[in-house]
Amino acid sequence: MNIALIGLGMVAGTHVAAIQSSGRGLNLAGVLGRDPDRTVAFATQHKTRAYNSVEEIAQDPVIDFAIVATPPDQRLPLVRALATAGKPILMEKPIERTLSAAREIVTLCEDASVPLAIVFQHRARAASAALRTALMAGELGDIATVDIRVPWWRDQSYYDAPGRGTYGRDGGGVMISQAIHTLDLAMWLLGPISSVQALMTQTPLHQLEAEDWAGALFEMECGAVGTMMATTADFPGSTETITIQGTKAKAQLGSGVLLITYLDGKTTSFGETASTGGGADPMAFTHEWHQSVIEDFARAITSGTTPLAAARSALLSHAVIDAMQTASRTGQRTKVAS
Repeated sequence: MNIALIGLGMVAGTHVAAIQSSGRGLNLAGVLGRDPDRTVAFATQHKTRAYNSVEEIAQDPVIDFAIVATPPDQRLPLVRALATAGKPILMEKPIERTLSAAREIVTLCEDASVPLAIVFQHRARAASAALRTALMAGELGDIATVDIRVPWWRDQSYYDAPGRGTYGRDGGGVMISQAIHTLDLAMWLLGPISSVQALMTQTPLHQLEAEDWAGALFEMECGAVGTMMATTADFPGSTETITIQGTKAKAQLGSGVLLITYLDGKTTSFGETASTGGGADPMAFTHEWHQSVIEDFARAITSGTTPLAAARSALLSHAVIDAMQTASRTGQRTKVAS
């Protein structure tokens, strides 16, 4: 399948590596960036076409789907052009900067009957799938508590990039730009969060408009209660984890490894340790998870099935982050919008 890549920022190289490493008939057919000269240089480097506009991509019959990897504030006109032309879209997180804007994009694609999926590559990890299988089989019993931790680090230079960590470009800080992955994974495993109490703030370690530290207490529709902490101010940065306590066993997921400890003392483990980009280098992770997501999306288009991270399911994370922002601002427990 022929793919157009729109957005040539830091994650573009990961997408190129994922496409070129795939043995599933994927082809990078062209690229589009904001800077025409950089677009030509990038296309020349990767031996592909440089497009001049999203309209060129939308009207090109060769293109089977587009990957959109631009900042969130650039999404709507791109999606509108692609959806109008019937081009399926695989998009980097977040969908947009706000819950309402994200809903608008999802509805736009649904109304046009155009597949839209989000690159939530943490769902594609083998250990994540193994934990989902164990939960569905009832191996952990009834879920009592959940703990989500994202203790990451970013240098100030990361936030010195124009627009990064702002509401106008990104929609917020650590929650929507980094922790959204782990938040999404937790709800993919356990179902929606129903209400939150939260604090979102800036630490003395960074200068940015939005938050570099966020904490929350939450309730889930499955009956579990939980805690969440996410930050980019925990030097030198370590792996994100999800710990789930059930009536039969406890599961801990982190660094691509799943450990289940049963109440009778038996333990099982699955997976291999892998870097997830929690340190100063945000791109210090394998392209293989992106490759799995891209291959899954290509299969979904061909077969007419639901992709791994359909956009409608991705709205759950946006709704929680929106509720956290409200709860932090008001100091009140806040229901998560359905």
